[in-house]
Amino acid sequence: MRKVCVILNERSGDHSEGDRRARLSALFDQAGISADIAVPKGKLDLVAFARRALEKSGAEMLIAAGGDGTIGAVAAASHDAGVPMGVIPQGTFNYFARGLNIPEDMDGAVEVVATGQLHDMPLGEVNGEVFLNNASLGVYPLILHRRESIYNRWGRSRLAAYWSVLLALTGFRRPLKLRITLDGREEKLRTPLAFVANSAYQLERFNLDGADAIRDGRFALFTAKGERSIDLVRTALKLAGGAAQKGSDFDLATARDITIHTGRKRTLVARDGEKALMETPIRIRLRDKPLRVMVPKDGAGE
Repeated sequence: MRKVCVILNERSGDHSEGDRRARLSALFDQAGISADIAVPKGKLDLVAFARRALEKSGAEMLIAAGGDGTIGAVAAASHDAGVPMGVIPQGTFNYFARGLNIPEDMDGAVEVVATGQLHDMPLGEVNGEVFLNNASLGVYPLILHRRESIYNRWGRSRLAAYWSVLLALTGFRRPLKLRITLDGREEKLRTPLAFVANSAYQLERFNLDGADAIRDGRFALFTAKGERSIDLVRTALKLAGGAAQKGSDFDLATARDITIHTGRKRTLVARDGEKALMETPIRIRLRDKPLRVMVPKDGAGE
């Protein structure tokens, strides 16, 4: 690649790296790559912004420099345009990059863009919108809402993210009544959380089953068992310690095509740390063509 277009979200991460745009520009220059760096300002459609920036630059690759929300938007724009994607992780958790063995430091990530290899990976979508790691209904979108206020007050960190989980769980009062279709098989349940995973790395990080199903092209659907706040807090603590158990703390199902009926016209859905109201039913499936991502030559990760 001799020319790339970089979408840099300067609001991602802990903001401690100084002038990230200047540093990125210098690193790409050192690698012999011409980089057009576009920085979104304010609240806008990141997918549309990335598409316009790519078209204007005439680049051969679109690169996301930000957290998993930014990476998901750039993945959608890359997939739609039929160009490969690069990743420079700048978020709090960086599950997508870590699952592909992409370094979390800027120098190492730029080196992967310059010297790596292309890797095809399945791309999930919920009601047509791309997600990379997970999509969920119920308490998790509320956790994201609480997390934003904590970040605004105390800054971005993993500790602040974990604290937002506990605060949101202690105030949750409304379990969902769902009708779910899994590859044509229907079931009904009442749960505070329906969590669809598409990252084998993320599941293994928390010692959860389902990673092999994801590698086989299926989603892993987790539904929480408890309905009381104390039950949710207990499960969250066990999850953080890698001790959550299928059957006692959650149920697990796997499928290639999932449809979720909530009994409402619209419902709040979280995708890779971003949340939005979506029309129901909620349809989750894999896109027909894979996403091409630049990964290290010594291993493509998950």
